[in-house]
Amino acid sequence: MRASTQHLQKRLNASAVSEQASQLPIGLAVIVAWLAGAMFMLSLAPYGYWIIALLSPALLYALLLGPMTNKRAFIIGEAYGMGLWCVGAFWLYTSIHEYGYVSMPLSLLAIAVMGLGMGLFHAFMAVIFNRFVGKQPLAFAALWVLQEWLKTWLFTGFPWLFVGYAFTEQYWLSSLAPVAGVFAVSFVAILLAASLVDVFRKRAGYLVVTAILMAISIGLWLTNPAWTQPKAGSDNLKVSLIQGNIPQDLKWLTDYQYKTLEIYASLTSTEWDQDVVVWPESSIPMFQTKAWSFISEVDKIAKQTDTAWLTGVPFKDDAAYNPETDKYAPFYNSVMALGADSEGIYKKQRLVPFGEYIPLEGALDLFPKLAGSPDILSYSRGDANQVPLQVRGHNLGTAICYEVAYPDTTRRNAKDTDFLLTISNDAWFGTSAGPLQHLQMVQMRSLETGRWFMRATNTGVTAIIDHKGRIVERAPQFERTVLRGEVQSRTGMTPYVRFGNYPILIVIGLLLLLSVFAKRGARRA
Repeated sequence: MRASTQHLQKRLNASAVSEQASQLPIGLAVIVAWLAGAMFMLSLAPYGYWIIALLSPALLYALLLGPMTNKRAFIIGEAYGMGLWCVGAFWLYTSIHEYGYVSMPLSLLAIAVMGLGMGLFHAFMAVIFNRFVGKQPLAFAALWVLQEWLKTWLFTGFPWLFVGYAFTEQYWLSSLAPVAGVFAVSFVAILLAASLVDVFRKRAGYLVVTAILMAISIGLWLTNPAWTQPKAGSDNLKVSLIQGNIPQDLKWLTDYQYKTLEIYASLTSTEWDQDVVVWPESSIPMFQTKAWSFISEVDKIAKQTDTAWLTGVPFKDDAAYNPETDKYAPFYNSVMALGADSEGIYKKQRLVPFGEYIPLEGALDLFPKLAGSPDILSYSRGDANQVPLQVRGHNLGTAICYEVAYPDTTRRNAKDTDFLLTISNDAWFGTSAGPLQHLQMVQMRSLETGRWFMRATNTGVTAIIDHKGRIVERAPQFERTVLRGEVQSRTGMTPYVRFGNYPILIVIGLLLLLSVFAKRGARRA
């Protein structure tokens, strides 16, 4: 008995040595991992090669198989994550270099540092996969979704480049989104990718699990359950989304502010027979207190023509200012509902670090000259539980720019609403893929919530999206234009709106616990 046990141990050791010897040299593994991460961008808008969303993580899974040190796993994971972010989010270069007036070398360095930092999510994922869980597809998919979810809140979050977005218009898989959100789509996609790798290792069992989950998704696609329904007794609203196409380098110049107001007023002059007119984020490029005479005049016209008017405007709350405790009156990136049968204000909750607020702003007190600078001010955050805007007898849920990328924030804002609005100014990102990736996320939010979305932007992509995530109307980018269409009000809740991310988080948590215990049991045996 002892001899047979020793023989088995020798075979296992020999197998481990063989697998280790077959691994790529670390330098080559890093290059492959970086390229695997970099190629993922091609799976997202505007390219849409969704098959790459399977190939990219499959390569990382293959690189992490076999025995290796935690250091090697960390380096491979970091290389993958850095490639993913340096290429997938390279649109940040446009805002840093062209509009931030940072030199090319420093802008490229900033992108590299960002990639290095965001790459840590995959680096630590790789270490956990190597050390604590069994090296199998279910654990890999669970860890992948865990790191995607962490990106929605850790250090304020940067929820971009999720695998699930590559399948937004692949309804055979994205039909899971109304049930359990984008993370469920990511989970099945990653499980499929890793299971296909295991087939080459003559381990087809996990492919059976994948097939069952895909059968559920395809069944949802074919049966097309009506998670939400058209609002009874309500006609579609005729809407006009105004795209001003104001150059970003002129938008905030004092001399151009009133020109911007003239442009939007002129574009809207032919739209006052519509039910709703929407202006994009900060289309009024000054505090409402400074623009109040203009706002009042447009509001008067809107009421006279029986039109609701929604506009983005920086909202300064002088009433909340306390000179004893505040350095300045709080102000918000907001949407105001005005005009016929409409009221309310929505204040943005998720702010862009360094773009809309200064992290650890209190630390500036150590530098009196900076602390007192009028150029260093931060927007305030809106409350998490704001009431919907009232628009022509309907409840309107709102998301401003970047915060529509947060699945749970949009889910909460969609509760008790009839349709949704997002306004944005993507001029910061020029002709890069950033605005198109942003639009794809809005499509996913429509799928998750079962609500129509109006998306009004400064330079594009302005669009109307139905409750299935399909683009119904779309304006060309970088043109001064008006997008006209109709929006349907809907009632009811999808399972995702009702339960949020809890179901998928519970599933991946159980899978990881089981995998940890199974690995410990195998070691003891």
